Amino acid sequence: PQRDISGYLADAQEFGLSIERVIETHFHADFLSGHLELAHATGAVISYGAAAHPEFAVEPLADGQILSLGEVTLQILATPGHTPESISIVVNEHPDDDVPYGVLTGDTLFIGDVGRPDLLTSVGVSADELASQLYDSLHDKLLVLPDATRVFPAHGAGSSCGKKLSNETESTIGKQRATNYALAPMTRSDFVEVVTQGQSIAPLYFSFNAGRNKVDRPLLDESQWPAVLSIDEVLQAMAGGAKVLDTRDSVEFQVGHLVHSVNVPLAGRFAEFVGEVIKSDRDIVLVCAPGTEHDARVRLARIGFDRVLGSMRDPLTVFHENPHLVSRSSRLTAHEFDQRRKTLSNLQLIDVRLPSETELGVIVGAILLPLQQLIIHVDQLRKDRPIVVYCESGVRSSIAASALESDGFDDVSDVIGGYPALKGLS
Repeated sequence: PQRDISGYLADAQEFGLSIERVIETHFHADFLSGHLELAHATGAVISYGAAAHPEFAVEPLADGQILSLGEVTLQILATPGHTPESISIVVNEHPDDDVPYGVLTGDTLFIGDVGRPDLLTSVGVSADELASQLYDSLHDKLLVLPDATRVFPAHGAGSSCGKKLSNETESTIGKQRATNYALAPMTRSDFVEVVTQGQSIAPLYFSFNAGRNKVDRPLLDESQWPAVLSIDEVLQAMAGGAKVLDTRDSVEFQVGHLVHSVNVPLAGRFAEFVGEVIKSDRDIVLVCAPGTEHDARVRLARIGFDRVLGSMRDPLTVFHENPHLVSRSSRLTAHEFDQRRKTLSNLQLIDVRLPSETELGVIVGAILLPLQQLIIHVDQLRKDRPIVVYCESGVRSSIAASALESDGFDDVSDVIGGYPALKGLS
């Protein structure tokens, strides 16, 4: 469950249901789960597979264990591979059904892909070892289910937990057996190689979330709005190391923003991008369009970024009254970039796309530094030389440029339209 749980509570109330158990398929890395919030609000039991050992109280579920919900039964399958404690859950409408209604596969089996086994290398579990376990889980636990069994995975397209995830939300075991590249007939060693190669770079915050999901931690109060901060309080927070996160549209940010702000627009993949350019141990001050402060705070809380000190009062008035504190973004058209690189011999050109994108082509002379790794490898760049950043569309490059400006780089621009606009240049 997501960490802000009001939707679940409202649904239960509407249909006259009680929430009695929260089952986690594994320790998630891409968000902070709401198991503790739900348990606190409802008294529900929290359950993981038997291999999980979190710091909080749980009722573990054994491989093969059956949970009865009247006629409906849930059968627990231990399916390690994405993580050591991963489980899948077979759902039967009736206890004696020959064909299960479906299987909740968590991050073990996706539509078009399988769970990546390389996210825990930082904690001493090898990707090859987990991939080998994943091979067994798929072939011995999931692919033995009838072909008509529906498959309900935990993620779809856009998730960093796999490399070829479909945007479909439902499939069947039979369809996946026939179409999923990772389920094609192959040896164990070939499978290990296939699923460990070509994975996208995991966002910086993943390891933080995976750790936080194993421990007891403060609960989210959804009703709380960020404190309102004066400009003096904001400057004091910045002096103490806080990052200013401007959640307005990139065009508004370009026109004028507080110096050293990071711009991640609230629209789109807001929390994920924030987790890629701001470290989890930093205090955050928000600059928001009026009325969006609460949404920004809750979406940050979904990845465990709880160190929000508040939101700056009336940003536009502050900018108008304090022009010495305001900066503008430099955004270049492809033609403007072309003119600039012809006059600046010391220009640093940064490509912040993923390896899967850059292997299809890059601009000559570009430094390949994916957004997910930008702030941890920023020391590779020279602050005394101008920088131009590009991505595929202009979204990530705008974010990256603001992150570099926030980190003390004075001459930073990004390219409107990204690589497609640049590759036509001579």
